[in-house]
Amino acid sequence: MAKVVVSGGAGFLGSHVVDELLARGDEVVCVDNLVTGRVDNIAHLDDNPAFRFLEHDVCDPVPLDENVDAVMHLASPASPSDFGRIPVEILRVGSLGTENMLSIAKANDARFFLASTSEVYGDPLVHPQPESYWGNVNPIGPRGVYDEAKRFAEAMTMAYHRNHGVDVRIVRIFNTYGPRMRPEDGRVVSNFITQALKGEPLTVYGDGSQTRSFCYVDDQVAGHLALLDGDHLGPINIGNDGEFSMLELAEVVIKATNSDSEIGFMPLPQDDPARRRPDLTEAHSKLSWKPTITLAEGVSKTAEYFASVLGL
Repeated sequence: MAKVVVSGGAGFLGSHVVDELLARGDEVVCVDNLVTGRVDNIAHLDDNPAFRFLEHDVCDPVPLDENVDAVMHLASPASPSDFGRIPVEILRVGSLGTENMLSIAKANDARFFLASTSEVYGDPLVHPQPESYWGNVNPIGPRGVYDEAKRFAEAMTMAYHRNHGVDVRIVRIFNTYGPRMRPEDGRVVSNFITQALKGEPLTVYGDGSQTRSFCYVDDQVAGHLALLDGDHLGPINIGNDGEFSMLELAEVVIKATNSDSEIGFMPLPQDDPARRRPDLTEAHSKLSWKPTITLAEGVSKTAEYFASVLGL
């Protein structure tokens, strides 16, 4: 049993990580300022004596009066709709927030886990993307606030590792979806499912030929814990290496929801990556991890959740 601090633990992905840590017997302190996280995601844990929720912004020093064994820094808005809405907050949590969480790990001689992102690869010129690729990022574009926040967070994490001896792990998360996503999240899976359930046209940007790889949240969390528990520092890609165009994803969503929605096309946003797929060689060899849930299965589960939340 370990005591783990999880920043962003009331968020979509963070709340699933919290559930799995508790399920295996760990104690968890969840820290979240609820900018994008939701109390509903952790309400089922109110009576769990191994769980404590601290509503707090990690950009300010975190008031912990207990020793911890691991620090998992998952706090950060991660949706394209957030990039223009709260850009400074995203940059702050990637910089100040990361250092504050690293400081907790350093003070406790605890393992530090950084949730980074495939966005550090930008609009990649190498496909699929291995961890050795340095990326193709526009630092002053609208997506740059998230891309550069995470790139800085990785650099800060490695600085604490090299200069202060902090034991670190870095995961690069590829597109992840599942229950507890916000219906208004702004990511393509949540957009498509919400529109399909309402019978609205599915909004495809550009001609729909751009590709992504979609990882169901249960697979993503299993990869997180394999990295947290293992000996590999990373960075390491965790995602699903099945590659789908936006039009192919739209077809999967329409079938899963039995929708009669059509496709509506909109102009492609600036710096939108043309292709994105993880090279999972390191995850296979270093963590013995691989995704198991198909896109059709995962979309069906996610659509059931959205239908319940939206009352449809």
